[in-house]
Order: sequence, then C-alpha cells, then structure tokens
Amino acid sequence: MVASPAFAEFLREQLAPLGRITMRRMFGKTGVFCDGVMLGMVTDNTFYVRVDDQNRETFREAATSPPLNYAKQGATIDLAFWRVPERLFDEPDELVVWAQAALAAARRVAAKRARSSAPVRKSRTSPAKRRNSS
Repeated sequence: MVASPAFAEFLREQLAPLGRITMRRMFGKTGVFCDGVMLGMVTDNTFYVRVDDQNRETFREAATSPPLNYAKQGATIDLAFWRVPERLFDEPDELVVWAQAALAAARRVAAKRARSSAPVRKSRTSPAKRRNSS
C-alpha cells in the first residue's frame, strides 16, 4: 500500500532539512526522494530507509524488524530498506540523522549505477599520431 496523503505530508515536513522531498508511487509502494535520489520507501504508512554496508551500523536498531521485501515465485526477496523505529517520529532531529545516512547510501547506489551503465570508450589514436609514431 502507498503512503496516505497525511503520512506523505508528515514525511515531507520532517525531512525538509535534507532538500526537496518528493514522493511517487512505485510497485504498490511510495518512493521517497530527496533532490531526485530515492532514500526510502513507504508501505502501509511505514517508513523504510536505504541501507548499505557503510550505514548499517547507524541503523542497527532497525535490524530487529524485517527489511522491506516482496514475494517472487514463492520466495521472499529482501530489499535494502530497513524499517525506521516508531520512536523516531517523536524525535525529528534523530529522524533527520537517519534520513541523512540513508540519503548518503542512496547517492552511493546512484553513483555506482551511473558508473556501471556508462558506455566504455575506447581510446583512439588519431591518424596523424599513428603516422608520426611509425
């Protein structure tokens, strides 16, 4: 389920210190973006943040809850998004710290994807240089 309008607005307000927060429906859930980079997802008004090896320790409290997942061909596929503890909604400064760590992970993922999808360019020697080097 996607985020309710009230929950989406609450998140926009809470995460505003990070930058321009937008949301869009994705795969029956709501993607949470900061300046175009997806830092989290919402399902059933539950906020999940992006986790990677560099911020896993920051989110160790969230490791006690199952990660965001989906079913595929009878198997459960875990995603790299962990549930934000409910207590953080009463601690906006700490919620922003978590969101900053998630945004940093999201930027690392985006940079890695950009590098892996960049076309490989072969170095070309100009005809003049080839003639001069002979």
